[in-house]
Amino acid sequence: MARREAWSYDRVCFHDDQGRLISLPASWTSVVAEDPFVALAAGRCALHIAALQALASLLERWRRQNAPA
Repeated sequence: MARREAWSYDRVCFHDDQGRLISLPASWTSVVAEDPFVALAAGRCALHIAALQALASLLERWRRQNAPA
């Protein structure tokens, strides 16, 4: 198993039982410590406030672009 950055993403690479190279986001594995926000939210909140703000901005931009003229 190896952990490396690939295409600007933190990845974990390993060979499966058939010898194929598998690459997964490190955050999907136990290699990365749990995000403190995720631990404290304990399943009650799916997104960080920054992600919610980004989503709100995207939705506002989409609304403006698709508003009737």
